[in-house]
Amino acid sequence: MKRTGKISHFVAIAAFALTIGSCTTKQSAVNDLERFSYELRDNSRDYTVDEWKGAVDKFGKIRKRISKYDYNAAERQKIGKLEGQCAKYMANGAKEGLLDKVLEFGGELQGILDGLGIFK
Repeated sequence: MKRTGKISHFVAIAAFALTIGSCTTKQSAVNDLERFSYELRDNSRDYTVDEWKGAVDKFGKIRKRISKYDYNAAERQKIGKLEGQCAKYMANGAKEGLLDKVLEFGGELQGILDGLGIFK
């Protein structure tokens, strides 16, 4: 009887540990999405093509991890908001970064043309 009590105690502790572990993993996926949205907000304007490929890949991996868990309505709303922010930052960062590169290149092109004495 005493041994059965120890076994049931161990099973209860193991179940509790699994529950805590799964919540932590579940929440860590959302935390990763939040950190990623901050990364995009702060740095995506300066991303190179390779960094954009990595960002898109990372976003897909985070979304895949999130899809493995069940979330309540409030959690799903937060996830949706974060995904929307990521999409916005990706679109704006790509657009602004590309525009800056074009303008930068345009300035270089103008310098080349000026140096050649063309279109003066």
